[in-house]
Parts: sequence; C-alpha cells; structure tokens
Amino acid sequence: MGSKYTKRYTEEFKRDAIALVDSSGKTVTAVARELGISSESLRGWYRRAKADRGEGAPDELTSAEREELRRLRKENREQQQTIEILKRATAFFVKESDR
Repeated sequence: MGSKYTKRYTEEFKRDAIALVDSSGKTVTAVARELGISSESLRGWYRRAKADRGEGAPDELTSAEREELRRLRKENREQQQTIEILKRATAFFVKESDR
C-alpha cells in the first residue's frame, strides 16, 4: 500500500479541493500549490470526480464500477481457492475409496 509517511486527506478536503479547481478557473497544479498538496494527488482526485460525474474518458471507470470490480475480483479469487480445495478433496477421497 502506501508508505507510513503518506498523508491521508479527508473526503471533505478532497471535495473542497476539487470544487476549488472547478470554480477558480486555475490549473490543478496552481490549486495544489496553494493548498500545499501534491499536484498528482489532486489531479487523481479530480480525474476520479470527473469520471463519477460522467465527464471522464469513455473507458474510465467510476468509483462505483472500480469498487464493484475490486469486489468481483476478490470473489473470483475466493471461488478459485474453493475449487482448488474441492479438487484436492476429490482426489483424496478417490485414493481412499480405492483401498
């Protein structure tokens, strides 16, 4: 994940920073400099907010879609593990029944 020195910002702070970019007419870099944050962080927040509003790139996922994809990948991983366990159990019981 992130380093232990990574600064965390509240959702409210992120929303306010994004609103400032939208309302001020300034660049993301200029607003980030004023707020004392990384321009790359603000640019990422801004890009995600635009995608959530339906204004992002055509292939860009919204936060809800990103969360669903994360959930589905986790579910898929768990199901693959279950299948592997069942395969091993089946092989074990086949060997036991042959005795």
